[in-house]
Amino acid sequence: MQDHLNLDRPSRWVERFAALVEPGARALDLACGGGRHTRLLAARGARVTAIDRDAAAIARLDGRPGVRALCADLENGHWPLADEQFDALVVANYLHRPLFSDLRRCLAPAGVLIYETFMVGNERFGRPSNPDFLLRAGELLDLCAGMWIVAFEQGEIDDIKPAMVQRICAIQPPATGPRIP
Repeated sequence: MQDHLNLDRPSRWVERFAALVEPGARALDLACGGGRHTRLLAARGARVTAIDRDAAAIARLDGRPGVRALCADLENGHWPLADEQFDALVVANYLHRPLFSDLRRCLAPAGVLIYETFMVGNERFGRPSNPDFLLRAGELLDLCAGMWIVAFEQGEIDDIKPAMVQRICAIQPPATGPRIP
């Protein structure tokens, strides 16, 4: 199995919805690993904050134009972006449920969330197999309650390797004006 630091090609799901991230937008690539989505978004003109607990991964991104690289342990430390908001948030192959409320708070009005990770059923394909790291059916829909759902999928895929995944692209309602249905 290829580890998250050595994945070079962006997820097809993230690529599909990256066009919703405007040039100049502030984007957050959470648990960025080797930075495949950071590089994609920065190449599209976004100002990307890339965060991961792996210092070697972050070191590879440090100094890239349009990228702010932060090394932080998101599971055992405090939320390092408490007062910041982002126009886009990308999460791929990562799940730590206690961060869900922080993620919603840091997504700016009209901001886009692109999230893709493993779900229950993936244990038959290998890792991750611990239920703590597998989404329950429809769980991303629950996370995005009140947001405009652009697209949602869950089930078996065979991209890099067979897996059970759940993925969503959703937009935070704007601060003013009519709410997005």
